[in-house]
Amino acid sequence: MKPLRLLAAAALVSIANGCSSYNPLVALGIVNEPANKPTALAPIKASLAPRVAWTQSVGKAQDSIFRPAIFERRVYAIAADGQVSIMDEDTGRSMVKVDLKKRLAGGLEIGEGRVIVGTLKGEVIALDSAGKVQWTSVVNGEVIAPAAVSRKTVVVRTSDGRIFGLNLEDGKRKWVFQRASPALLLRSESGVLAMGQDVVAGYPNGKLIALDIEDGKLTWETTVTLPRGATELERIADVAGLPVVDGGNVCAAAFQSKVACFEIATRNLLWSRDLSSARALARDDRNIYAVDDASNVHALAKEGGASVWKQDKLRYRKLTAPLVFDRLVWVGDYQGFVHILAPDTGEIVGRIATDGSSISAMVPANGGVIVQTANGTVALIRN
Repeated sequence: MKPLRLLAAAALVSIANGCSSYNPLVALGIVNEPANKPTALAPIKASLAPRVAWTQSVGKAQDSIFRPAIFERRVYAIAADGQVSIMDEDTGRSMVKVDLKKRLAGGLEIGEGRVIVGTLKGEVIALDSAGKVQWTSVVNGEVIAPAAVSRKTVVVRTSDGRIFGLNLEDGKRKWVFQRASPALLLRSESGVLAMGQDVVAGYPNGKLIALDIEDGKLTWETTVTLPRGATELERIADVAGLPVVDGGNVCAAAFQSKVACFEIATRNLLWSRDLSSARALARDDRNIYAVDDASNVHALAKEGGASVWKQDKLRYRKLTAPLVFDRLVWVGDYQGFVHILAPDTGEIVGRIATDGSSISAMVPANGGVIVQTANGTVALIRN
């Protein structure tokens, strides 16, 4: 995706000359200058005392964003150089290490007894829960996001926007979905979300689509936002982060645009709010949580989308997508800090450091949160 970065940088000249305000393309790293200075961390009045229960080194992520996964009290994690590590969830003890000797990029997903990873060279690899390779399938495109596994089907997305359905048992291709893309795309780790009989995916030009997981046919499509602006760069409106499902509703965020929620059955718009984000959303019983492109954390009321709070003390710290766990909101930053926010007020009520490198992703675990960093530390954090 270097061409995207070059085109974006060239187009930004006209924007930067006309306006010196915050530019989300800078915050996301599509263009490198001028960089927004991350907010320095101020002392907090902590009501929680999170601790690191265990750590394990699994290998660096390089340019990828890797998310660990948990299955039958085992933690699975991957590294860019092809290492697959299996650890005990309670102690972090290393149980199995497998070297696939492939450049991994597509994250990791576990479903129906299979561990699925993707490579930069367009390979999808399935392992069993013990780490033994079961099959390899070629999809001819970088796999840069975790798969979805449901109904004996593995669904993966490539960097050019194609979505493939593969047979879970042998990796044979069942279907492929493809549509035309605009001139500029965000390079994001946007995958697909299994939702009953469908898989849901965000697309460029503000679209959210659902495909039948059995045959890949388009089930429905709705518009989160319409592209706006005079240039291709200004008109980027990709739905880049995973949507979140809340009962009979689905919510999604679009870059340089909005967060919107729809009724799944009718695709009727329930509400929308101006908020630019390329990150996945999270939810609890009352709120939808989003991290915008300046790393402000927002809580929006599920009913109506009104702003409940905005936490701006982590601005420009390149936050992860939010995670809701144990009735708290968790985010990680570029220096390896994990911040814990109160869901009612957005106040930072806990903080803990890891290894000093960027937090890639966080997942809920038994009694805590598992985090993985860019330098390859996997850690269990408990309150």
